[in-house]
Amino acid sequence: MYEIFLSIIDMIETFGYLGIFIMTFIEGSFIPIPGEITLIPAGYLIAKGKFSAVQVVLWGMLGTVAGFFASYFAAYYLGRTLMLRYGKYVFIDKKRLGKIEEFFAKHGHISVFIGRILPGLKHFISLPAGLARMDKKLFAIYSTCGAALWVPLLITIGYFIGDNEELISHYIKRLNYIIILSVILLLIAYRYFRSTKNERN
Repeated sequence: MYEIFLSIIDMIETFGYLGIFIMTFIEGSFIPIPGEITLIPAGYLIAKGKFSAVQVVLWGMLGTVAGFFASYFAAYYLGRTLMLRYGKYVFIDKKRLGKIEEFFAKHGHISVFIGRILPGLKHFISLPAGLARMDKKLFAIYSTCGAALWVPLLITIGYFIGDNEELISHYIKRLNYIIILSVILLLIAYRYFRSTKNERN
């Protein structure tokens, strides 16, 4: 793990901000590479004075959101055709596809936002959003909001913890627990306000 960390530091130093953009683009797409692989080493390099914090956050955000949109547009333009033709092989027929679209029409904004900050889900949430043809502006807003939380957090961990593998693992686990608890509270609040709104209507 430590050798991988050093290799990524060398790669980022070699390619600079373009390297951060490319790596976060890959991480933001449906390829399940954890965001900490790039952003924590980038934070470490900021602490060493080799990169600008503003630039790293900017290029990290741009790469991440671009990756989100790559997956979204792939599903948006190709997903429905592929699902209608081959979905039966993964137990998704036209009826279930309709339910996915209906769900995203009602809850797409909160689903995308939560998907962006929830470990293990942020790589894949763009696919059902694109498949359901979620409004592009809403997708952009909630994806960017989610990335705006996740990207600076990982960079901050790298900045303060540096290359201490044990501490990185410890704080990533703690961060994941905090995020999961926050998501649960957010869902409870969302359901409460939505039910209150329905009662008023």
